[in-house]
Amino acid sequence: MHPKAHLNGRGAGRSRRTPGIADGRAHCLNDSRFPIPYSRPSSGFTLLEVLIALAIVALALVALTRTAMVQVRDFDALRERTLASWVASNVLAETRLGASRMIGRSDGRVEFAGRPWRWTREIQATPNAEIRRVDIQVFAVGEQRPSATLHGFAAAAP
Repeated sequence: MHPKAHLNGRGAGRSRRTPGIADGRAHCLNDSRFPIPYSRPSSGFTLLEVLIALAIVALALVALTRTAMVQVRDFDALRERTLASWVASNVLAETRLGASRMIGRSDGRVEFAGRPWRWTREIQATPNAEIRRVDIQVFAVGEQRPSATLHGFAAAAP
């Protein structure tokens, strides 16, 4: 057999098919004299690919967890501000309905929606002697910053 017969597919007992395909071996079709063994493509992932995929999934889960925590915290803050604004609206309504409208500062405590609240009310004069400005701040018990602030007006006398 000629030394280069395996490169062009010609030789004794060989067909014109690509060498190595029929017998399970792959051969180089260039000028190389040494055939490259046939290797099957793998049907799965390598360990490195799996580890990289797991790292990406872990990072995504951490980001999702942080996002969920921020949303829960924001929801709690929104609920507190909403409840505090309802307390402030109630205090303003009580002021308009006949509670003391004397100029000055007052405070009180109330339970609303199953929670204790502290409020302050400041009544001020306006250029119109028949109207008072009412400023109300509502605090969650134990907090120094107001959860809600409401500004309104009421008649000076009932």
